[in-house]
Amino acid sequence: MTGRMTRAGKLLGALGLIPGLLLAAAPSSGADDATKKKPSAAYTWKNVRIDGGGFVPGIIFNRAEKNLAYARTDIGGAYRWQESTRSWTPLLDSVGWDDWGHTGVVSLASDTVEPDKVYAAVGTYTNDWDPGNGAVMRSADRGRTWKKAGLPFKLGGNMPGRGMGERLAVDPHDNRVLYLGAPSGHGLWRSTDSGATWSEVTAFPNPGTYRQDPSDTTGYASDNQGIAWVTFDESTGASGARTKPSTKTRIKPRTKTLYVGVADKDNAVYRSTDAGATWTRLAGQPTGLLAHKGVLDAENGYLYLAYSDKGGPYDGGKGQVWRYATRTGEWKNISPATEADTYYGYSGLTVDRQRPGTVMVTGYSSWYPDTQIFRSTDSGGSWTGAWNYGAYPERANRYTMDISSVPWLSWGANPAPPEQSPKLGWMTEALEIDPFDSDRMMYGTGATVYGTRNLRQWDSGGKFTVTPMVKGLEETAVNDLAAPASGAPLLSALGDIGGFRHTDVTKVPPLMYTGPNFTTTTSIDHAEAEPDTVVRVGQLDSGPRIAFSGDNGASWAAGKEPAGVSGGGTVAASVDGSRFVWSPDGAGVHTSGDRGASWTAASGIPQGAVVESDRADPKTFYGFKSGRFYVSRDGGATFAATASTGLPAEGAARFKAVPGEAGGIWLAGGKSGGTYGLWHSTDFGASFTRVQGVEEADTIGFGKAAPGSAHQTLFTSAKIGGVRGIFRSTDAGKSWVRVNDDTRQWGWTGAAITGDPRIFGRVYVATNGRGIVYGDNSRR
Repeated sequence: MTGRMTRAGKLLGALGLIPGLLLAAAPSSGADDATKKKPSAAYTWKNVRIDGGGFVPGIIFNRAEKNLAYARTDIGGAYRWQESTRSWTPLLDSVGWDDWGHTGVVSLASDTVEPDKVYAAVGTYTNDWDPGNGAVMRSADRGRTWKKAGLPFKLGGNMPGRGMGERLAVDPHDNRVLYLGAPSGHGLWRSTDSGATWSEVTAFPNPGTYRQDPSDTTGYASDNQGIAWVTFDESTGASGARTKPSTKTRIKPRTKTLYVGVADKDNAVYRSTDAGATWTRLAGQPTGLLAHKGVLDAENGYLYLAYSDKGGPYDGGKGQVWRYATRTGEWKNISPATEADTYYGYSGLTVDRQRPGTVMVTGYSSWYPDTQIFRSTDSGGSWTGAWNYGAYPERANRYTMDISSVPWLSWGANPAPPEQSPKLGWMTEALEIDPFDSDRMMYGTGATVYGTRNLRQWDSGGKFTVTPMVKGLEETAVNDLAAPASGAPLLSALGDIGGFRHTDVTKVPPLMYTGPNFTTTTSIDHAEAEPDTVVRVGQLDSGPRIAFSGDNGASWAAGKEPAGVSGGGTVAASVDGSRFVWSPDGAGVHTSGDRGASWTAASGIPQGAVVESDRADPKTFYGFKSGRFYVSRDGGATFAATASTGLPAEGAARFKAVPGEAGGIWLAGGKSGGTYGLWHSTDFGASFTRVQGVEEADTIGFGKAAPGSAHQTLFTSAKIGGVRGIFRSTDAGKSWVRVNDDTRQWGWTGAAITGDPRIFGRVYVATNGRGIVYGDNSRR
């Protein structure tokens, strides 16, 4: 996959959150008493298995307890490793709608003094895409439950530079003390009460200077990337405690020496030798590059630093690796390759705690032909690479790859040498050797976590085996879902990796959609009465941006596209699969009767309208934009606005037509402070009735009717009775029950929802970073 593919998908996922920002609202009193008293349904929740799918910028092993490890993601929360199942357990599913930004984790720290304690610095964007400030979450039970300390500034788990770090660190001798490096010029912060409160370290002299693109008016690429990492020198503190004579209280000695990395190409590394009271710039340090990581081998007295000319995670054209001798002050360039041979930056950095002198580093921004990982067993005196060129373009690899557990990581690619499939990775900014096991190493990529359990084969001349170590870690941004009545139970439209035909939601699918492979799929639909007919649209650097399937999404053929198309937009298939209506970005609404071989511009409907089809009448299509509802009765050739009023004119809105019911429509959406809720029409959108008791709603979907019910089951992500959640109705919206709970909220869930037409009670929920979650009625 190319750099632009990952970048485009991630940024579109970020921008896709903007409607969620606008829709967050304060509680209102619109719900009736019956709704407020409605009990929650007992539900069991799981992930539709994909395994991975997003960027993992940080992996953290606890250095005091074997097999205790964590991973952080940029938009999808944090995870804890479970050795018995070799899988990851999600830890931040309790983050709710109003705090959705706290699913982005900019740093994580595991306490070596009390291993039950773990900390996460959370916040997704430092610009106005995220309206809330960042926070430091703290847990005393390994992430099962959390307390939160709010910060007076934002954090950027999905901002440029997010692979640098770790920005959060716990003093290994006095674990009441933590440090946090802040972005946006906010400096260095410290807590002395185990993360409960925080204050700025005013003595720290440099809040950072580096901005990826100072001219960016959105504030995304122009933000000061700030302070990148904090590293304690554990050799400069003593274990145990001493008594303070004046009070006879026992106090713990803090670690005296710590190093801080700053996003400043001329002043990257600072040190304190008096437990943070005063700070000095390390003399003699290299300049002109950013120090992404600073990892200390305290036994040998070496601070290793990985440098790049850019902040990452996508960019970086040159880099160096340096070693600083903490006892003598000597700096030494120990780069694995000469600067003339380097076209990438370094970032991933780790040392072997069992074998001091062994160090590894990644060329994180080496996209072509592959990422590179280097290893030294003599403190950087000499290096070997995970692969080398033989007779160009052939490669000699020191590893083998087995992706049988996650086969889609092949990307369906068949590249020419020197590229290979599967790739060793890209955006490899997280790299860690298990501190208790020299044979185990994990590293993060833009799509997964890879690892090995026989790493030392590297040194003996054999080949180490790289496999996905990502089971349970689900990090996809979900844009749309479809649940046909036959064929695969679920079809997904995802950011970054396109989407999948899920023939078994408990198993990893073999491959994402290909022919073409969109970087991001924005919309997907199937013909209600002919589920083998499927259409999807999405993002691609150059067209086509629409594809059709005649076998329920198993295979695809690209269609042509009208002039002016710049993005996927939304698409709809008629109930019998004979016609399609497409509302792409950059061009107006169009209709086709030959699976995209030709298109005709529709009249009477504005560009950018959301489109859907009637699920009973093959000639009827619908559109909605800015409070106006549009209907076509001639297969999408002409539309006319209906007389319906009272619909939301601002904010995002999503609607669906009821399967098998001509003219039946449900519409959800709106904006905080304005019109916001759920509406129902039975007359092809000529009029809508607002559903009483629903204060806010953002999605609507249908599932199999309850036994004895004449109505299909409704599902929505909404606020009802003052509570945000996932709700179900079996009586056409007269009453609702909440089917999730406060421990399972998954941040923002406003993109898509659908019930299962074959299984009563089952619902599939789109999240922005936690993949597709599905719930089943426990008492079904």
